[in-house]
Amino acid sequence: MSRFFGHIRQAGYVVPDIEKAMDYWSRVLGVGPFFYNPKVPIRNYQYRGVAYEPHNSVALANSGPLQIELIQCRNDVPSMYRDFRDAGHTGLQHVAYWTSDYDADLDRLTAQGFKAVMSGEVGERGRFVYFDTEYHPGTVIELSEVAGPKGEMFRLIREASEGWDGSDPVRPFPDLSKL
Repeated sequence: MSRFFGHIRQAGYVVPDIEKAMDYWSRVLGVGPFFYNPKVPIRNYQYRGVAYEPHNSVALANSGPLQIELIQCRNDVPSMYRDFRDAGHTGLQHVAYWTSDYDADLDRLTAQGFKAVMSGEVGERGRFVYFDTEYHPGTVIELSEVAGPKGEMFRLIREASEGWDGSDPVRPFPDLSKL
């Protein structure tokens, strides 16, 4: 456990081909099932204070309590994912900590000197922020709000992984508006 943030809850990988990555993780590593969204609906997205409209494909699965996130950029919108890729990296790009008290944790981290680089929202009460912490590839820190439907989706994904028998390795994202 991190003494600053709690448990790492997610490892986020930037990949050049998300379909191949899902196949590898599920077939070779036995991690799954993956819940796949070819275009994540991100609202209020900003990168370095400027609004953009990213098109990212994302797949989520759990290995025990750790969520694995696979990310493929589908357009050239500025992002920390694109920065990572353009620096010649693939693989682990960030670790995420989850919170149900987003405002308090964001205020605490900002007061400690963390600087937000990328932020947005996925569903109601599903805000996220990535901090300027990449001192080594794969060390970007994300703070992710899980108080709303996104948190419920994460619970469903974790439960689907428990006792998963390898069948139906890629499934659609649950509809956040119905959670």
